[in-house]
Amino acid sequence: MNQAWWKEAVVYQIYPRSFMDGNGDGIGDIRGIIGRLDYLKTLGIDVIWLSPVYQSPNDDNGYDISDYQAIMKEFGTMEDFDEMLEEAHKRGIRIVMDLVVNHTSDEHRWFMESRKIKENSYRDYYIWREPREDGSAPNNWGACFGGSAWAYDENTGMYYLHLFSKKQPDLNWENPKVRDEIYDMMTWWCDKGIDGFRMDVISMISKTAEMPDGQAQEGSYGDFGPFCVHGPRVHEYLQEMNQKVLSKYDLMTVGETSGVTIDQAKRYAGEDSHELDMVFQFEHVESDGKFGKWTDEKVPLSFLKENLSKWQNELYGKAWNSLFWDNHDQPRAVSRFGDDSVKYRETSAKMLATLLHMMQGTPYIYQGEELGMTNFPFQSKEDFHDIESIHAYEDWVESGKVSLEEFWPCLINKSRDNARTPVQWDDSENAGFTTGIPWIRVNPNYETINAEAELKDENSVFHYYRKLISLRKKYPVIVYGKYDLQLEEDENIFAYTRTLDDEQIFVVCNYTESSCKVLIPSEFANGQCLISNYDRSRYEGEIELSPYEAFVLYRK
Repeated sequence: MNQAWWKEAVVYQIYPRSFMDGNGDGIGDIRGIIGRLDYLKTLGIDVIWLSPVYQSPNDDNGYDISDYQAIMKEFGTMEDFDEMLEEAHKRGIRIVMDLVVNHTSDEHRWFMESRKIKENSYRDYYIWREPREDGSAPNNWGACFGGSAWAYDENTGMYYLHLFSKKQPDLNWENPKVRDEIYDMMTWWCDKGIDGFRMDVISMISKTAEMPDGQAQEGSYGDFGPFCVHGPRVHEYLQEMNQKVLSKYDLMTVGETSGVTIDQAKRYAGEDSHELDMVFQFEHVESDGKFGKWTDEKVPLSFLKENLSKWQNELYGKAWNSLFWDNHDQPRAVSRFGDDSVKYRETSAKMLATLLHMMQGTPYIYQGEELGMTNFPFQSKEDFHDIESIHAYEDWVESGKVSLEEFWPCLINKSRDNARTPVQWDDSENAGFTTGIPWIRVNPNYETINAEAELKDENSVFHYYRKLISLRKKYPVIVYGKYDLQLEEDENIFAYTRTLDDEQIFVVCNYTESSCKVLIPSEFANGQCLISNYDRSRYEGEIELSPYEAFVLYRK
């Protein structure tokens, strides 16, 4: 297995709008990030993945970009960015930028030119199609955020494709001019000194030439997936991107590839694929429930064991895993996979951290996860800012498909806005996030869950994450060891070993609020306990695990 700095790193995702407000306007910004770099240095992370800070009308919270080489005014200036990059590098922290090149904003100069007349030189930068004979959309595809994936443009009498919001028209990667523009833009950022790219929905950049109707249930739109996800030329494009840009710099690259299979992941991020370093796969966070993705059910342990083990085993020595519980598109990990009650929040947050950070792959921490931040107690539709959540409410409840009482628990459990409430820095007004009015409400539990309190408490979730990160830097087996699942049939315990030469660790996590028994293998009876979320003196023979107990034993 090839060694690399990004395999040994721990990544921290910053969603700038909600991280820290530096000027009191209620919106997180770059100066706010600069002011918290020492906090991240204390945590011990190596890389910041920075969600988009580019100029944007903000239809999809910055993932609709109108200028790739300008900073959104709400976030600051390019001078602020340059200072942040310099200050991060001084602290040994690298910066990975979000790259959003499946689509732009409809306010991007390219699209504004494209829609003027059919003969415009930018027309082919996007995907335009004639209406059907009856004037309807070219096919039945539905967009990810609801409604049709096609928007009619009266100016030229044609439709353009938008797999997300209608303000996010898809770029036409078949056009070599589009690809060259993107590569030039990426080179500009690399020359500025950034350290890599997280590539938004990168598996969707290649579409089939034919665009037939997708499979649809009665009364719903068709599925564009077979024609737009892992499309016919996606690997060709990424190899070209690697050859023209990525291979010329010492970068970390990770692709968002929803729906990716093991074999596809090996193509995207194989040890010698010359495409990406790793991909995000979402199988462990995409288990469907009552209403598609919308569910209030806890993810079963059996499902997690099977899924996570599959990726650990199948990619070993062939491609690299990315490890995460949550991000800006997922609800809070402790609320979804653990127990966010007062009694078990801290314990279960530590258990989840142990379970993930001891696996093979690069761990990602989403802002606030290191504090054990929880989901928000939404009360009404007016509490939501996320367009996906609002559209889901309209589609399921206001349409009359299901009752509010049925859908509400599922919506508040999975809404992306759970991850977007401000980071809770202290117990002052607005959790120390802003001196103004926050753009989205602060979780009311900030008075007890906040960074200031956790920094002072050696037994806090924060310091537990800090220890996990330090262990990763000390023990190569945590980075490069082979994974083997233990106690496969146990309904309460997720246990596994990692082995590298003569080093071995044994990881035990009780996934439930019930006490249960586990037999410590004899070879670990005198092993060293590297980390534990309970005080325990004996790790041999049969022991009884407390609710959400986790520990790691080491032997050599």
